[in-house]
Formats: sequence, structure tokens, C-alpha cells
Amino acid sequence: MQPVTLRRLAPALLAAAALAAHAQGEFLTPPASLVLEGVPPIPAEIAAATAPYTAFRPSTLLDWHPQGREFLVRRRLGETEQLHRVTEPGRAPESLTDMPDAVSAGRWEPQAAKWLLLSHGRGGDEVFAIHRYDPASRQSVPVSPAGRRAGTPEWNHRGDRIVFTTVPIDRNDSSRVASTTVHLADPADPEKARVLAQLPGGGWRDFSFSPDDRRLAFVEYVSAEESHLWLMDVATGKRRRLTKPVRGTPVFYESPQFSPDGNALYVVSDRGSEYRHLARVDIASGREQALAANLKFDVEEIALSGAAGRIAFVTNEEGAHVLRFLDLATRKETLRPALVPGVISTLRWRKDGSEIAFTHASSRSPGDVFSYDPGANRVTRWTNGNSPALNAATFPEPRVIRWKSFDGRVITGLYYHPPSRFEGVRPVVVSVHGGPAAQARAGFIGRNNYLVNELGIALIYPNVRGSSGFGKRFLKLDNGRLREDSVKDLGALLDWIGVQPGLDAGRVLVMGGSYGGYMALAASVRYADRIAGAASTVGISNFVTFLERTETYRRDLRRVEYGDERVPAMREFLESISPLTHVEKITKPLFIAQGKNDPRVPWTESAQIVAALEQRGTPAWYLLATNEGHGFRKKANADFQFNATVEFIRRTLKPW
Repeated sequence: MQPVTLRRLAPALLAAAALAAHAQGEFLTPPASLVLEGVPPIPAEIAAATAPYTAFRPSTLLDWHPQGREFLVRRRLGETEQLHRVTEPGRAPESLTDMPDAVSAGRWEPQAAKWLLLSHGRGGDEVFAIHRYDPASRQSVPVSPAGRRAGTPEWNHRGDRIVFTTVPIDRNDSSRVASTTVHLADPADPEKARVLAQLPGGGWRDFSFSPDDRRLAFVEYVSAEESHLWLMDVATGKRRRLTKPVRGTPVFYESPQFSPDGNALYVVSDRGSEYRHLARVDIASGREQALAANLKFDVEEIALSGAAGRIAFVTNEEGAHVLRFLDLATRKETLRPALVPGVISTLRWRKDGSEIAFTHASSRSPGDVFSYDPGANRVTRWTNGNSPALNAATFPEPRVIRWKSFDGRVITGLYYHPPSRFEGVRPVVVSVHGGPAAQARAGFIGRNNYLVNELGIALIYPNVRGSSGFGKRFLKLDNGRLREDSVKDLGALLDWIGVQPGLDAGRVLVMGGSYGGYMALAASVRYADRIAGAASTVGISNFVTFLERTETYRRDLRRVEYGDERVPAMREFLESISPLTHVEKITKPLFIAQGKNDPRVPWTESAQIVAALEQRGTPAWYLLATNEGHGFRKKANADFQFNATVEFIRRTLKPW
């Protein structure tokens, strides 16, 4: 295959659009970081109309302050997400950082909050570096070694050491073997950090210190279906695998947390169960006991508080989350808060166990920080990220829809119907999640509310086979040679749309990002006669070149999901199902967006299919951001991409 080179295409078109925008104010001027090919001038009126829908400022909880009732959160400041301090419920967050790139993580120094630990990459490259940061002076000191990707640091209980991992960065060498280095460091004196261990592979994560800080529990992640629990002696680095294999059936573990006495681990496990549940693993014997085993839902996050004598956990119930609590002494569920259906994440107990905080997003809230006092059964909302120009209370709430696929299996999705003022049969946008082991959930759909509320488009988020949240059998139904079965689920959805009286089967557009981008491209190939167009963001166009060029620390994990391209028979199969192989079947309008610094799906995946379409004379819109990675994170870039998508949808679906 010929190498793909970066080209700034259609310069006359760009110049004309920019000139018109400046001279007449009729068209948008793309940010200088964007490279466009085949994208027509985008009317400025679209940006004016969508502006309220791009003004949401969600907050993500990061940490409690160690000495007071306040939070460290991540929230947009200008173009990117930065660290903020929230000191009282309802008070405007105070910005602590203002960096050119987004800050991905942050934690207070856990004794007196003298400084912060923060992580950030550059231009979307995900080469995260850990820094010690002083909010007063705005000065930072590197903690992790340069030139390597650092994982999120975890503090010990004394607050004088952190553990973190690093992996080398060496994309485009499929012969390299991934490895992980485990570091122990004092952030106040990072030059004295020591290496605890060198581990094979790139899937080591979820580190947690024992109550006496002498041991570490952690996870070896093999795939979305298999992982193992390990223990390590902090003084010597000696390690042992705690969990035993089950013959013929992989077991998944995550989020190990030591019991208050240090004799057991509380974990998420699917051992002996279709669903992931809360479990207790005895360290001495390895014996595992399922807790709250009556719940037939996946447990997705846990947080233990010895001070509270409870463990908080979140269950996934058809795409909506429920926050639950288990008493450690009685092992029975206790009272839980009544929350609006939505998505709950980042559970954090206050040090004294009096409150738990979390991030909550719903169809009518973009994501805000809440706390819950179990003793008083009281929920407090701390932040409000809604757009001031919109009444989010009027946004549509999703309903679960179901349809039968080619093999009789029932597939589900979330359906958003436009307001009643839109008459007649409505066009449809099908938005496929990435992963593929992810799930469309009843959270906030962000800018896409504009499509529903202002263009009258029906929006469907399908959970095709291979999605998480529906049990481990469903999760593996798209693995390896079963890959195109998930694409057939989209075909069955098109059948379902065709018999709905309020939907127009002749005006359907498929879009998605990452693996969802592959699904959009696959739909363009397989269902060219049944869809009006497709939009792929950071999508896979050829599984072989994707596996050969993705970062080494991710490659083996992806091979488990998709297949090993080094095996000739599998390589032939992966080529046969890749959209690039069948580019001649793509006949409907296509919009492709990509970040140049993407470490997961390299930019060449988008560039090569655009080049193949261009060679055939098939028109496509192409948008490349030179300062982005796996998706657009800078607001100006994301806004332009969305406005261009709106124009693409208007031309393709004609929703008026």
C-alpha cells in the first residue's frame, strides 16, 4: 500500500471561504489548525444557531480537598478543560490552571493541599506527563520521566508517595513488544523515584495501596473479557497473581480496593456470573465471594470507605446508572439516593466518610458534581454546567427501543424523538458508539440536542452486539470473525426504521467515532442503497493498517478484540471486511474527520480512504485537525466540526 502523506487540499476553496467570511460575514473561517478537503464554505448562520448548544460547561469531579468541604474539578476554560476549585454549592468555580492543552487528571497533595498533581498531553497525543503544580505561582515540576506515557498516579495513605506506570511511545512498529514500568515516587522529590517492576504488556492498571502502604493491588488487563488480580510488595517489588484461571472461561476483574483490615480485596468481578458484580476476594486463600448477587446488572464502579463502613457501587440498568451502598459489616444494601436517571462516574468518598461525591449527567444536565450524605439522606448539587441561553428541562429524554437482528437476537438502542411541532415523517441520524466494548447510555447528548430540537431529526443510539452492559455473552458476539455481525445489527435497525410511521427510511444518516467511525464506513459499503450518507470521526478504514500503526501499548489489547493481523488467514479476513477494500461500493455522501496526533486510530486511516475515494472521483468531505488526537477537544475545532456536520446533514437529509 502506498504511504499516505499530509496534504493541504483545496486551497482555493479555503481561501475563497475565508475571504467571503471576512468580507461579508457569510461563511465561517476555519481555525488555522484545520486542513479541509472538499468541505464547502459553512454558512455563518449555522454557527449563530448552534452557539447556545456549544456553550455547555460540564464539570467532572476529580478530588475532595483534604482539609475542607470543597472539590477539585475539571471544567472548560476558554478552549480546553482545566482544573478548577469549587468551594461552595452553587458558587462559580475558581480556575487553577490555564494551559494550552487540556488537563486530563488532577489530585491534591493529600495532607495540606500545598500543591496539585496533574496530568496532561499535547495536541491530543495522549502522551500524558505527571507534574507537581503550585496553583499560587502557576509553576510546575515534572514528576514522570520525559518521553514516556504516564498513567494516572495513585497516592499512598500516608500521602508521601505515589505509584504510577509508564509505557514507551513507538507507533508504527508492529514487531515491538509492549512493556510497562511501575514507578514509586515522592512528588516533593521526584528525582529519587525508583522503579518497582518491569511488566510485560501494556494493560497494567487500577493500582491501590493497602492500609499499611506495604502492598499494592493492581489489575492485568488482557481484554474487555479477561483480566487478573495481582499483589506486589512495595519494598521488594515481588509480585504474585492472586486470582486463579477458570478453565475455558475468562474472568474479568477491575477496581481492586483493600478492606479496612488489609486481609481482602473488594473488586468488580464476573466470575461465575453473566454480569459483573461486587465481590470480596480473600488475600490469603484467594477465595472469592459474590456480594449483592441478586442484582442482574453490571457493576461499573466501586468506592470503599473504611470510615463510613460502606462500599458505594454503581449498577448499569439499561444504560442508566443507579448508585447503591453496601454495609461492610452486614453485607446488606442500605438506603440510596433518588437521582434522575443518567450516568454516574468518579465516585469519591470524603476522608471522614461523611459524604460521597460523584459526577452525574443526564439527558437534561451536561455533567455536574453532586455529593450525598448517607446519614441525612441528602443530595447536594455543587455545579451547574447548563447553557444560559437554553432551557435544558425541555430537552427530549430517551426511550429504549428494541428490534430483532438477522439471527433473532434482540438489539436495543436509545431513541430521541423531535418535538411535536415538527410534522410529517422525520429524517433519522443513527449514532454508533465507539469501543467497541462501550455502550450508548442515558447521559447528555451535548451538541446533538440541536439536531433533535432545531432540525427535527430523530436520533437513535444503537447498542449493537459487542456493547458492554448486557452481559459477557453479548460482549463477545462481535469478536474476531464475528465482526460484521454487528454491522448486520445496523441493517436490522434500518428495517425497524422502515416500519415506523413517523420515520423516513429514505433519509437516514449513520455517524460515529472511533469504532463507531468504522461502523459508519461499513454502513456506507454494505447499505449504500439504504442510507443517505455517513459521517466518520477517527474511524478505522482498514483493520490491518490500523493494527500495524496503533501505539504499541494498545496493539495486543486490540488484537484480542479484532484478530491478529500477523496470522495470514486472519490478515486475509481483516482485509476482506475493511471498508477500504470495498471503497468502490461507497456511493453516498461521506464526511470524514480526524485528529493528526491520534495515538489510537492513526490519522492515516482516514487519509487513505479519502485518497482512495479521490482516485475514483467519489466526492467526500475531509476535515483534519493538526492539533487534535482521538476526537476534537479544543472548543474552536469541535465547534467548526459540528457546524460542518450540521451543514452536511442539512444537505444530505434535507430536514425541512
